[in-house]
Amino acid sequence: MNISDPIADMLTRVRNASRARHTEVVVPASRTKREIARILKAEGFIAEVAEEQDGTAHLLRLTLRYVDGKVPVVSGLKRISKPGLRVYARKTDIPRVLGGLGIVIVSTSQGIMTGAEARKAQLGGEVLAYVW
Repeated sequence: MNISDPIADMLTRVRNASRARHTEVVVPASRTKREIARILKAEGFIAEVAEEQDGTAHLLRLTLRYVDGKVPVVSGLKRISKPGLRVYARKTDIPRVLGGLGIVIVSTSQGIMTGAEARKAQLGGEVLAYVW
């Protein structure tokens, strides 16, 4: 199956799994997805990231976090920059999600990072997603 937007596919899988109260979700691995998963783990949205190999395919196994075992920590994920419409932000125009309660994932020339890290490093880039 050919997926035109693998990042949106990953975010959709995480969103659907958290709404269905699954403990983990498996997504095909890539360097970009590894970095997004690393950011989600560092910010406390997911509990664990494990990389597996199934034959020739590399997979990421993401363990989801829940508050009191019931309410998902990830309440929303939204893909911003899409293949048909790329969205870029200058270092002064990096958006804030829910007044700072969520995070922005930005692809910069120094790698993929959160909006706060990009502001601190004074870097702009492509706005990949919002997570809250």
